[in-house]
Amino acid sequence: MTSPSHDNAVVILPVTGLPEIEPGDDLATLLGTTIAESTSGLQDGDIVVVTHKIVSKAEGQLVDLTTITPSDLANRWADAWGKDARQVEVVLQQAKRIVRMHNGLIIAESQHGFICANAGVDASNSGSDQVVLLPQDPDASATAIRGALISLTVSRLGVIITDSFGRPWRNGIVNIAIGVAGMSPFADYRGQHDPSGYELRASVLAVADELAGAAELVMHKVARVPVAVIRNYQWTSGEGSGSDLVMPEERNLFK
Repeated sequence: MTSPSHDNAVVILPVTGLPEIEPGDDLATLLGTTIAESTSGLQDGDIVVVTHKIVSKAEGQLVDLTTITPSDLANRWADAWGKDARQVEVVLQQAKRIVRMHNGLIIAESQHGFICANAGVDASNSGSDQVVLLPQDPDASATAIRGALISLTVSRLGVIITDSFGRPWRNGIVNIAIGVAGMSPFADYRGQHDPSGYELRASVLAVADELAGAAELVMHKVARVPVAVIRNYQWTSGEGSGSDLVMPEERNLFK
């Protein structure tokens, strides 16, 4: 029996060796150098997946908690649930809208329109007395990284910036795309027919989210691998963005 060919198998490569990122660092250049050393360089058609944490750090999206004076609400919530009132205050400041505060959890809408825990404010891997915010414009950040990497290496490249979000009705968190450049974040199957001849009318897959989740399998939360390269995935070039993945207000059934 002939063994099946895996020439077209999707490959996910962890990028190791990236130094600790500091505000003002030229992240794209560091990525280009580290990817070249870790994976033998980029190839046309690759997708670079980057955790938002290093993007935010390079862009200076850090808050020194020693400069924060908590509000009465932040103090009450922190006292009730054993939280750092300064962190709670930063969450309240970053939130466009509080969706729910319950059992010590704050679910909020960020300024970007993302519904997530703590409005995206992250205290992990950020040092004491410091928290990391989301990039101000994740799509612009992805576009800048892509432009710099293309000038250094390849001509066809996708970039995805990720964060880990919880999901309604599902336990556990998954990586999702918050910034996208160079590719459509969707695979649209509408108008095509399945093997039985049924015409697909609502099948639009959020492939940028799927790729973000797949990349996390080699990045991990505590392995210090904030970047991965996805190779051999057949994606569609385009001007799509991470913001395209946010459900429009008029279609949001779960406000």
